[in-house]
Amino acid sequence: MIYDIRHTTRFDYAGPVRFARCNLRLEPIAWAGQVLECHSLEVRPGGRTATARNSGRLAHVTRVVIGESVRSLEIESIAEVRVDRAVPLILPDDPTIGEVAAEARASRDPCPTGPAEFLYPSPLIPLDAGIGAWCAEELAPDRPVVEACLALARRIQGDFTYQSGSTTVSTTPAEAFALRRGVCQDFAQIMISGLRAAGLSAAYVSGYIRTYPPPGQARLVGADATHAWALVWCGERRGWIGFDPTNGIFMAGDHIVMAIGKDYGDVAPIDGIFLGANAQSITVSVDVAPREAAGGT
Repeated sequence: MIYDIRHTTRFDYAGPVRFARCNLRLEPIAWAGQVLECHSLEVRPGGRTATARNSGRLAHVTRVVIGESVRSLEIESIAEVRVDRAVPLILPDDPTIGEVAAEARASRDPCPTGPAEFLYPSPLIPLDAGIGAWCAEELAPDRPVVEACLALARRIQGDFTYQSGSTTVSTTPAEAFALRRGVCQDFAQIMISGLRAAGLSAAYVSGYIRTYPPPGQARLVGADATHAWALVWCGERRGWIGFDPTNGIFMAGDHIVMAIGKDYGDVAPIDGIFLGANAQSITVSVDVAPREAAGGT
């Protein structure tokens, strides 16, 4: 399947802004099961753009600098991504959580995708005793890891209420856990906190999910904005497998990976600063439109 993705962010400032500098993570990365066919970026009004860095192949960062006085700023990212990712299988010989945790601790893999990078708490996803105990009910050390992680994703999807506006980008996992409601960022952070408490390596994924479901299927939650879910290292043989706790499903053909990090701070689509005397408002529009790939799906 080929996806046409249009992601538009508009900043409207209450007063003139003399200077703005933004880091953009709007170019989808290469990841198993997906290929970036093309990508374009337009900033209105124009500014200076440069590739800031490639964060270990887990995020493409573009720096935008606006050096003239503006009252608004619009950033439009257009991408074409080919996705061919099957739904993962739960196998009878999957390793247990205890086995995978021991393997992750023993790993000496220095790559950015090595399990040791994602074993420990991060600034936005600290360990929490309440979350750890609640998630541990699905994460017994002798339980097969893939089966257990899917069960945890489905438990979060079933026990928590998706409600836009109930949390903010700065809501902590513990706060969202106490509310029992939130958005995809909250659910991903709760799941990752619990997985790390169980000794598993878990990463935060920023990306997209298809806007239009296949005929006869229900529309997935979080389709009109960037989406977030968890990646779990399931041992050397199984590797990284994605779990979407907002929808209680595996990461598969409906998901497009944009960036991967320890938490949202590593993968925010846009962050930065502006110099001005007043506040700003932000409007985000995301459209993910599937089309049949030539010669198949």
